[in-house]
Amino acid sequence: MWDDIGSDLTIVFTGGDGCFEMLQSEPMLESRVYAWQEIDPMPLEEVLTVIPAFHPVWADADADPDLISMCDHEAAHGNFRAWAKITHHLTVGMKESGRAGVDEDLLRWAYSKLRHRRVA
Repeated sequence: MWDDIGSDLTIVFTGGDGCFEMLQSEPMLESRVYAWQEIDPMPLEEVLTVIPAFHPVWADADADPDLISMCDHEAAHGNFRAWAKITHHLTVGMKESGRAGVDEDLLRWAYSKLRHRRVA
């Protein structure tokens, strides 16, 4: 940690489920948190605006709003990190299959590649 008050250094902690509890359990870490910020999932209206601007694969004519809506409902759930992972898998799948655009089969294949945590 950095305690030089004359510096403009900023440290940002990010994490998923359980990070709040972990940071709170360590007094030296918690004492350095100036502000807690939780990021909520994007509503569908925002997804339909943000995702086509995020990557060219979603801006193509083949990636219509119904396909984006289906993917958000079935896999991404308004989570930008999930959208980034799905997009990566899509671009790999498009390259490997020689497809020029997104279709329902390729999309389902891409988000089937998402890792799901197992709850013990």
